[in-house]
Amino acid sequence: MNHVVLLGDSVFDNGAYVQRGEPDVLAQVRAKLPNGWRATMHAVDGAVTTGVERQLARLPEDASYLILSVGGNDALGNSAILRESARSVAEVMTRIADVRDSFARSYRKMLDLVVGFRLPTAICTIYDARFPDPQEQRRVVAALSVFNDVITREAFSRRLALIDLRLICNEYDDYANPIEPSAKGGDKIAAAIAQVVAGNTIFPRSQVYAE
Repeated sequence: MNHVVLLGDSVFDNGAYVQRGEPDVLAQVRAKLPNGWRATMHAVDGAVTTGVERQLARLPEDASYLILSVGGNDALGNSAILRESARSVAEVMTRIADVRDSFARSYRKMLDLVVGFRLPTAICTIYDARFPDPQEQRRVVAALSVFNDVITREAFSRRLALIDLRLICNEYDDYANPIEPSAKGGDKIAAAIAQVVAGNTIFPRSQVYAE
């Protein structure tokens, strides 16, 4: 029996944000997997990269696929940098580089643990979110590119499948609020997960999934 385990944050654990009566990502994944497959939620709303280790500690013995989406809360925790003043562009870039380096260390350490289970694994980029103010949205997307550069580099260097949520959650109503997926967005995410895992026993090379 194939068993898909979802790791990470509220991109998957979005039940608190969808409208009453609408399915969360886990229910949508289960509905799209082939008959006889299982899916389990280990992702936790609010989790950052360091929290994935606790999720892995409870990994089912029969897990056969790992799908990881984490990093958005790490970015959120560093969002104050967007409101800081600076004396030069060079100073701004140095601060951004410091944030990137710190995230890269944390993400690599976490991903070492994930791939250590030697299971087919796919990781997700951080989606662009949906802030109502156009200028804030521009700043957020630009800032997230720093975090997504780390994620994509790790995916390709480790030959992992990459689910690019920036291209998947690309419409206004894919979001329940500025940073959480709606049932519509969750359905698109679930479809990508099903596409990644169905019919695959291994992921022999990096491949980007964008729909």
